[in-house]
Amino acid sequence: MGMVSKKIAVLPGDGIGPEVCRQAVKVLQAVAERFGHRFEMRSHLMGACAIDATGDPLPEATLTACREADAVLLGAIGDPKYDNDPSAKVRPEQGLLRLRKSLGLYANIRPVTAYDVLLNHSPLKRERIQGTDMVIFRELTGGIYFGEKGRTADGTGAYDHCTYSRDEILRIAHLAFKAAAGRRQKLTLVDKANVLETSRLWREVVREMAAQYPEVEVDYLFVDNAAMQIILNPTQFDVILTENMFGDIISDEASVIAGSMGLLPSASVGAEVALFEPIHGSYPQAKGKGIANPIAAILSAAMLLEHLELNTEAAMVREAVDEALHNGILTQELSPNAPYSTEEVGSYIAFWIADSNEKQWNKNNVEIGASTII
Repeated sequence: MGMVSKKIAVLPGDGIGPEVCRQAVKVLQAVAERFGHRFEMRSHLMGACAIDATGDPLPEATLTACREADAVLLGAIGDPKYDNDPSAKVRPEQGLLRLRKSLGLYANIRPVTAYDVLLNHSPLKRERIQGTDMVIFRELTGGIYFGEKGRTADGTGAYDHCTYSRDEILRIAHLAFKAAAGRRQKLTLVDKANVLETSRLWREVVREMAAQYPEVEVDYLFVDNAAMQIILNPTQFDVILTENMFGDIISDEASVIAGSMGLLPSASVGAEVALFEPIHGSYPQAKGKGIANPIAAILSAAMLLEHLELNTEAAMVREAVDEALHNGILTQELSPNAPYSTEEVGSYIAFWIADSNEKQWNKNNVEIGASTII
């Protein structure tokens, strides 16, 4: 593929968001340099920093920039001053929900990979998790979170309606089936069809669609059993497809398999634009200390490249991350005795991509790399 020119909107956000975003941007710059592409990357306000500056967690200018971009890279949003204040009228999280809704981001995609060199960091036993490699497809704009909600007339009861339409299920199911077809050809629908009418509709739609993907083997699991299986035997899963609330819960549950939230990327995909972000949140306690793990943000950038159909480039970013893991170039939570800073880990990975002919690494190269690169 020749020179590609793309617009990437960058939303660094709050807490450690800007620090990890900076490293992901550095890696994307290295990719552009190495492959002769042009990535126009501009930063925009979103989250608590946007509320402080404009009173709005998602300013109109930011939304416009996201709409005009080919992809969006997000750091993290959230700030303790809003978390601990139930009376706050405006919250950073409202910006994220509004962004998902405005951009029509209906599918959240979360890969969960157990890296061999980091198995001892997981709270789960090595022999249970070794070889885990799954992707969770969570529906993001329907279901109980977006249904009609309220209190009963006398104020003593409350309700949250859960609704799904056939179309909402069809579009995400197609993505999940396509992903499974290109992976290990297994899809598991997680639902509660023994109790919920919406789950029965999910099952119906997925059953019909399965006929279009004869090569994909389809499994159906109730969510309570699935939650248990993810811990007992996570290697049985390839692609998991599920609705909004179940997906919210099991994707966080599955994240402990990797041993660190600092390793896990995510994508939210819609009809137009797609958004890529680490799952770790803004982690305000670590802000400005250079201890945040940038790998989740960097792997989110790899998912972004893949979305832009730059598969060779994405594979190289993943290879560079593997190198960092193998050589112990890791931040504090994965390497307490010889930690590298956020900046050093990002530089190592970017340097490796920009100049990956020099595969013979030694520890000094990191120090050299950190000073000579970008």
